[in-house]
Amino acid sequence: MSQMTTSPQFVSMRDVFGDKLLELSKRDPRVFALDGDLANSTKLDKVAENNESKFLQMGIAEQNMLGVAAGLASVGLQPWVCSFAAFIVKRAFDQIVVSIAQPKMNVKMIGAYSGLLNGCTGKTHQSLEDLAIMRTQPGMVVLAPADSVELRQMMEYANQYDGPVYIRVARDSYPDLFDEQSYRFQVGKGVTLVSGRDVTIISTGTQTSRCLEAVELLKMEGISAELIHLPSVKPLDAEAIIASARKTGAVVTAEEHSIYGGLSSSVAEVLVENFPVPMERIGVQDKNSESGSNSALLNKYGLTAEHVAEKARKVIARKKML
Repeated sequence: MSQMTTSPQFVSMRDVFGDKLLELSKRDPRVFALDGDLANSTKLDKVAENNESKFLQMGIAEQNMLGVAAGLASVGLQPWVCSFAAFIVKRAFDQIVVSIAQPKMNVKMIGAYSGLLNGCTGKTHQSLEDLAIMRTQPGMVVLAPADSVELRQMMEYANQYDGPVYIRVARDSYPDLFDEQSYRFQVGKGVTLVSGRDVTIISTGTQTSRCLEAVELLKMEGISAELIHLPSVKPLDAEAIIASARKTGAVVTAEEHSIYGGLSSSVAEVLVENFPVPMERIGVQDKNSESGSNSALLNKYGLTAEHVAEKARKVIARKKML
């Protein structure tokens, strides 16, 4: 049975996050929501309004919020800490390292408004380094859902898993790619969305939607592209990466993140140690980001379906020269 839906609907990932956390807070007595004064944006206000005793307002003090979360976890509770990815990861990284990651505390961290597309809130609110930063921590699970179906299942996994988890959540609505009934998220496992023979495209998070569009563009040119979605950035499905590289002989990675340290670096590390092939990377290059509309930012930083298809053509040409 196909894991993909045949009738995709655009769904707000942050609304789904708020609804699911409200459900978990009512079902699991350990679950508490910690907010950094952004509940109306992250949708933690769903917990605040419907299960007030499980909502803790921590104010604009992210370092303290992560420290409190570690304390709650130390007495057997399961805190879910949510703020913009730029704030929760970069401002409070020392607390994450010392108080959460090293002692392997059962804290769930949600990086909302991740990547470039965050509603024109400006470059100070964009996070292009969060995957790179969080994957450096031993024992940290790092996840980036493609859609709301996958996000709900990741949250179920995180609720059952005893240890630190970071989940990257987008602000805007994205099409649901997966079928609610047949899809099953598995940590450490990739999902082959399209099989192909000429080039492998590997993506994570919401960039996968744009990569699906790129596959269709390439198909019209007679290019058979394989698309692998990696919802689990850490642990990584090295086996799937190597197998597809052996099959196609060329790889393109794509992420709404810096090209340094995130998905592209993870994939390159696997390939260089196991099966080197020509590789191209889609992501924000060595540049500072800026504020703008979604379409303007995707075009400026080379993240559109057309940009992905262009990189695929380039890496296929490189493969033919070997």
